[in-house]
Amino acid sequence: MKITINSDRIKQKGLELGFHKVGIASADADVDREKQRLQAWLDKGYQADMAWMANPKRLDIRSLVPDVQSLICVALNYYTPHQRPENPPLEGGDDAVREYAKISRYGWGRDYHKILHKKLKLLANWVRSQGEGIEARYYADTGPVQDKVWAQRAGIGWMAKNGNVISREYGSWVFLGEILTNIELEPDAPHTEHCGTCTRCIEACPTKAITEPFVVNADRCIAYHTIENRAEKLPDEIASNLQGWVAGCDICQDVCPWNQRFAKPTDVAEFEPYPENIAPTLAELAEISDEEWNRRFTASALRRIKPEMLRRNAKANQINSQLTVDS
Repeated sequence: MKITINSDRIKQKGLELGFHKVGIASADADVDREKQRLQAWLDKGYQADMAWMANPKRLDIRSLVPDVQSLICVALNYYTPHQRPENPPLEGGDDAVREYAKISRYGWGRDYHKILHKKLKLLANWVRSQGEGIEARYYADTGPVQDKVWAQRAGIGWMAKNGNVISREYGSWVFLGEILTNIELEPDAPHTEHCGTCTRCIEACPTKAITEPFVVNADRCIAYHTIENRAEKLPDEIASNLQGWVAGCDICQDVCPWNQRFAKPTDVAEFEPYPENIAPTLAELAEISDEEWNRRFTASALRRIKPEMLRRNAKANQINSQLTVDS
């Protein structure tokens, strides 16, 4: 196969297309430890109802593309410097009334899948055009690929104790994607780990979802329950610790020193928040109609949270707030 590209050209093209970081990993990289970690996590049932996490293809990259030689890994910074409003204090107390609903930063703007896929498609098409017989298949949170494992192998960042990938340049406010190709490319050095002795994310989680460094029990995670749990009622131990969250949760990211020091505003205009997503009230979301939900979240990743789930999440916050007031 005659090809005219190399790792440097691919990384340059990726940056030209708007990705903030691009790295290369060899499909032959040793990921046995990560496979063992994933299997141990699954054996404990920490995936909760996310059955797709147990897809055996997740353990073997060549089950997706049998002749894959390299992975082109990308990161897209989505941080915007907007801040959520503070809730007013209770009369006679220091606690806050959870009047404002909290939405995770990932869902403030346009659906990241659409943005990532558009850029990945352009890069994959360009890679294919560089030689006859070149294969390039892309993924972005849409297939059984261990995005974080391969991002670390490609030098994008390191796996943090809260399960996210942290980059030196942008913290953990990045979306990840990859292109699997049959080209043998020069890989980047895997990223080293830099959490050190810090345990802020572990200590800050109100539901103790981070059971130990690098291990997250989804069944205790606010983000999982507000986004993925389809039950009519949230578990009491989750509902009582929501702290205003109705769509995801950023607590473990907000307290991370790397995010506090190195977060940079994104230059991707589509990630700028829709005004209604920064500071909705619990009252309006508790009564949001299906029609209003459809209007408000037309091009949003938050469509995964169906209207009845959003109402459930908001009402759970209201009930817990009232219990706090009464006590």
